[in-house]
Amino acid sequence: MTQPPSQQPPQGGFGAPQEPPQGTPQPPQGQPPQAQPPLPPQAPQAPQSPPPAQPPAGPPQMPPGGQPGYGYPQTPPGGQPGYGYPQTPGQAPGQAPGQAPGPYAQQPGPYGGQAAGPYAQQPGPYGQQTQQGQGYPTQQYPGAPVPGGPAGSGGGGFLKGKPAVVAAAALAVVLAVGAGVWFTVSGDDDKKPVAEKSTGTKQPSGSPTVDEGDGNGDGRAVDDDLNAGRKKGEAKVLWLQQNGVDLPRNGADVYGPWIVGDTVVKAMYRTVSAYSAADGKEKWTLPLPADVCATPNTPTADGKMVIGVKNGTTDKADCSDLQMIDLNTGKAGWKKSITKNSTWDLMSDIGLAISGDTVTVGRTGNSNAYRVSDGKELFGKPSGNCQPFAFAGGPKLIAATSCRTDDIQNPQHQVQELDPTTGKAKWTYQPPRGWEVKKVYSVSPLIVSLTHEKKKQWSIVALKENGTLRSQLVSDKGDKLSTNCGHDFSIFGEKLEGCSGVAADANTFYIATEADTSGTGRTNKVVAFDLNTGRTKWKADAPAERILQPLRMEGGNVLLYMEAKYDKGGAIATLPPAGGTPTVVLQHPDSTTRIESSFFTSKIAYAGGRSFIMSGRVSASNDEEEKEQKTMMVFGK
Repeated sequence: MTQPPSQQPPQGGFGAPQEPPQGTPQPPQGQPPQAQPPLPPQAPQAPQSPPPAQPPAGPPQMPPGGQPGYGYPQTPPGGQPGYGYPQTPGQAPGQAPGQAPGPYAQQPGPYGGQAAGPYAQQPGPYGQQTQQGQGYPTQQYPGAPVPGGPAGSGGGGFLKGKPAVVAAAALAVVLAVGAGVWFTVSGDDDKKPVAEKSTGTKQPSGSPTVDEGDGNGDGRAVDDDLNAGRKKGEAKVLWLQQNGVDLPRNGADVYGPWIVGDTVVKAMYRTVSAYSAADGKEKWTLPLPADVCATPNTPTADGKMVIGVKNGTTDKADCSDLQMIDLNTGKAGWKKSITKNSTWDLMSDIGLAISGDTVTVGRTGNSNAYRVSDGKELFGKPSGNCQPFAFAGGPKLIAATSCRTDDIQNPQHQVQELDPTTGKAKWTYQPPRGWEVKKVYSVSPLIVSLTHEKKKQWSIVALKENGTLRSQLVSDKGDKLSTNCGHDFSIFGEKLEGCSGVAADANTFYIATEADTSGTGRTNKVVAFDLNTGRTKWKADAPAERILQPLRMEGGNVLLYMEAKYDKGGAIATLPPAGGTPTVVLQHPDSTTRIESSFFTSKIAYAGGRSFIMSGRVSASNDEEEKEQKTMMVFGK
């Protein structure tokens, strides 16, 4: 098996794939589809703990990654840094003596510090998850559960910076059917929003949610006129939703949003609910018998979705029940339990992906595929030494496989394109031994993230239509690339899709850099890579003191989210494929920036001229605060 040659590490931070050494074998032209090793990436530098936060001088500065309430200043929690920050390391493997270590970008993988990712070239009109305040993953074995919460816009943990409850006891909660309270805003700016109520939820009290120094309040009444301070040229707040659902002690993840026509759908805890994208009025809600535990990134072209639901309500329940739902109507279709293939099966979390009319179920050592339309099983665990464990869907079905070896610390992974009906591999790409498939940033063109846990290296490779190597991305010295792949607390399981912060067209890959904090405020840039050469084509700076995150491609341009900051609303913008200056297409109002910045691990979507900001998780320190958590905010013209 091909091994990466020993080589001296380059300058620059982890997360930026570096120049391969001279003499690295190149893929031959015209090679038939078969296993093909990538160019071996360079060894990264060791991470470095961030400096302690300093009090702001003059206007408040942006908080460091992973602090609560991104967009306005917060006091970072004291004591041990939360998950997502690097531990004090020794010298990186192969690091030259005296070489200064530098912080590395968030690497894709199963750690809680990951953030969702962006997929480029995904079907459907909506974007993917984005997470502000990126942290640094601690080095642990893949999928190791981690105390505390993910680094992100909502704080360093599930409970506002407090350690998360990792093992929840059996829950005795009253399910409030429906997914919350929202406020609709009429087209007349002189009128106040009208408070609406979904079935089983309480009406807002109208009392102010005052910020008392803990970062929980936004300083304004929940039913005031959200458009009162809107300036000319700024978008309107169309509606704002609050939670209103009694959740378990450690909160619940929010899945979605999925946009089907003029309907936006989300799943949380034990309900799936749909709302009018125009005014937020509930269209339907589907109660579930237990917790939602897995979802694909996208539904089928006709709006069908298959979600994972736990097979019980105790802490011993497995994520093993599949439920098909028509997102157009809210009607439940077929339901079945995943067949347990061995004693150790279903010991890991599952990952779901949809391609065409096929939904795949991946987990460690086993896999299944079902027809979305009727639930018929299409294929299961294949014979042979190599087994699929995770999938990415969309226009193609891509599988990550693991092959049995004599050394668990030195794995052998593969990437395959599968026939979604039969499961038969169309081609196989095999990276060198030790390199693990972590994420698929784009299915078409195919762009894959690989990591080497032992050497703490990261590589991004592009593959051709026949599965042979197209290029390995090589960043310029000093560029620290960053992706957002979610707060995935998978237990040995993997989910290939769901990253944000990246986009791709046929010949170019677009990715953001880490935030640069050397100036007066946080800022970054978007880097475009030529997929045929792996080299940088151009870089586009974000406006001063702003952060850009690619969402996807739209109309030939790169669609971006410009994050809100303490005195400026966020925005949806575009970049032409040749680079240049971002053009704002929807400017969020400055008057609601504190609300916009308060969403925990926010997910951004854009469709039909509207932008959607949704919390990725709902949690609070008490029941009353939990029911007042803002869960979705929608802007439009």
